[in-house]
Amino acid sequence: MAAPSGGVNCEEFAEFQELLKVMRTIDDRIVHELNTTVPTASFAGKIDASQTCKQLYESLMEAHASRDRVIKNCIAQTSSVVKHLREEREKNLDDLTLLKQLRKEQTKLKWMQSELNVEEVVNDRSWKV
Repeated sequence: MAAPSGGVNCEEFAEFQELLKVMRTIDDRIVHELNTTVPTASFAGKIDASQTCKQLYESLMEAHASRDRVIKNCIAQTSSVVKHLREEREKNLDDLTLLKQLRKEQTKLKWMQSELNVEEVVNDRSWKV
């Protein structure tokens, strides 16, 4: 599944994770997809297996690239917010609200960066299947 055309909400990590979950459907169903793509002996003459495998491969490549773009875009957005908050924090060291917000954004950034590792595992698993 490609990323939604309206853009991705990187503000809420739960929404970000839910979007990735939906986008990973093709990887979660890879065994089923392969079973329905590669024809059995009785259907071998009716279905062009190489063409359907090629389509599955292209769908998988697009899904991986799309998720990679979404994750990296959200990391860039959140990094920018963290940088801005750090600059503000240096100007006003006594502002506890600002410190809390900075810590929250830093934590979110770490979670988003960990999604890159998750993505690598998901992709490797799909290609091995």
